[in-house]
Amino acid sequence: MTKTLRIDSSIKGDASISKRLTDKIVERIGGDVTARDATAIPAIDGAWIGAAYTPADQRSDEQKELLALSDELIAELKAADTIVIGCGVYNFGVTGPLKHWIDMVCRVGETFRYTDAGPEGLAGPKRVIIAYSSGGVPQGSAFDFATPYIKQVLGFIGITDVTVVAAEGVNLDEAAAIAKAETQIIELAA
Repeated sequence: MTKTLRIDSSIKGDASISKRLTDKIVERIGGDVTARDATAIPAIDGAWIGAAYTPADQRSDEQKELLALSDELIAELKAADTIVIGCGVYNFGVTGPLKHWIDMVCRVGETFRYTDAGPEGLAGPKRVIIAYSSGGVPQGSAFDFATPYIKQVLGFIGITDVTVVAAEGVNLDEAAAIAKAETQIIELAA
């Protein structure tokens, strides 16, 4: 059975349009679903970075504890065949919680490594579907910093199969924006 990792990152909870879209996407593609609410993921800090760059066999118990959530999130990522990312756009970019998830899963030696030829992603191949929602920023426009950022980060860790389902302009015409996104969801291969 296909394993799907669902990541919701909106601070709006059940009122979130990106969360409603991830509901519909997961329903469409099916599989064994692991759900992760990124709003519960803390920001990384200097101690976390120190732990991440300490060789695993030299980490203190405190450093291991600092990395425990990151280890869990990376295991979820690696186990998934498909990743569905709810991406509401706040101030032209990704939400803070989504950035926290990204910071936790981008770890040297785990999801990427440095080589003489440059960085090499270790997390792919995977299929990713981004559920993009914005009040007024058209997906793919010059003001959309969220989509290119997510694609760059995913490519860095070795994931390049990315599809975007967009409900854009929800502050202008919410019903039309959601209807457009729902049409895109229907067209997704299961």
